[in-house]
Amino acid sequence: MGETLYSSNYTPDPRNAIDVLAFVLTPNRAFATDPDELEAVAELLGSAKTEAVKRWYSLRAESIRS
Repeated sequence: MGETLYSSNYTPDPRNAIDVLAFVLTPNRAFATDPDELEAVAELLGSAKTEAVKRWYSLRAESIRS
Protein backbone atom coordinates (compact mmCIF):
# COMPACT_ATOMS: atom_id res chain seq x y z
CA MET A 1 0.00 0.00 0.00
CA GLY A 2 1.34 3.44 -0.95
CA GLU A 3 2.13 6.17 1.52
CA THR A 4 0.41 9.54 1.14
CA LEU A 5 3.14 12.15 0.92
CA TYR A 6 0.91 15.16 0.46
CA SER A 7 -2.78 15.80 0.58
CA SER A 8 -4.81 18.93 0.03
CA ASN A 9 -8.44 19.79 -0.48
CA TYR A 10 -7.43 22.87 -2.49
CA THR A 11 -9.26 23.17 -5.79
CA PRO A 12 -7.87 25.70 -8.29
CA ASP A 13 -10.34 28.15 -9.77
CA PRO A 14 -10.25 28.04 -13.60
CA ARG A 15 -11.49 31.66 -13.65
CA ASN A 16 -8.60 32.89 -11.51
CA ALA A 17 -5.57 33.94 -13.58
CA ILE A 18 -3.20 33.34 -10.64
CA ASP A 19 -4.44 29.76 -10.19
CA VAL A 20 -4.10 29.07 -13.91
CA LEU A 21 -0.63 30.62 -14.07
CA ALA A 22 0.51 28.69 -11.00
CA PHE A 23 -0.49 25.44 -12.69
CA VAL A 24 0.96 26.36 -16.08
CA LEU A 25 4.27 27.57 -14.64
CA THR A 26 4.79 24.64 -12.26
CA PRO A 27 7.69 22.62 -13.66
CA ASN A 28 6.99 19.02 -14.62
CA ARG A 29 9.68 17.82 -12.22
CA ALA A 30 7.40 18.90 -9.37
CA PHE A 31 5.17 15.96 -10.33
CA ALA A 32 7.83 13.34 -11.15
CA THR A 33 11.59 12.83 -11.04
CA ASP A 34 12.08 9.46 -12.71
CA PRO A 35 12.99 10.00 -16.40
CA ASP A 36 10.28 7.61 -17.64
CA GLU A 37 7.65 9.15 -15.38
CA LEU A 38 8.82 12.65 -16.29
CA GLU A 39 8.22 11.94 -19.97
CA ALA A 40 4.68 10.70 -19.25
CA VAL A 41 3.98 13.67 -16.97
CA ALA A 42 5.25 16.11 -19.62
CA GLU A 43 2.91 14.57 -22.19
CA LEU A 44 -0.14 14.62 -19.91
CA LEU A 45 0.50 18.02 -18.38
CA GLY A 46 1.34 19.64 -21.69
CA SER A 47 -2.20 19.14 -22.95
CA ALA A 48 -3.71 19.87 -19.51
CA LYS A 49 -1.83 23.17 -19.28
CA THR A 50 -2.93 24.15 -22.78
CA GLU A 51 -6.53 23.31 -21.90
CA ALA A 52 -6.32 25.33 -18.66
CA VAL A 53 -5.26 28.43 -20.59
CA LYS A 54 -7.99 27.90 -23.22
CA ARG A 55 -10.63 27.55 -20.51
CA TRP A 56 -9.39 30.66 -18.73
CA TYR A 57 -9.61 32.68 -21.97
CA SER A 58 -13.07 31.30 -22.67
CA LEU A 59 -14.35 32.04 -19.16
CA ARG A 60 -12.74 35.48 -19.24
CA ALA A 61 -14.38 36.33 -22.58
CA GLU A 62 -17.71 35.06 -21.25
CA SER A 63 -17.50 37.28 -18.16
CA ILE A 64 -16.58 40.32 -20.28
CA ARG A 65 -19.61 39.75 -22.53
CA SER A 66 -21.94 39.52 -19.52
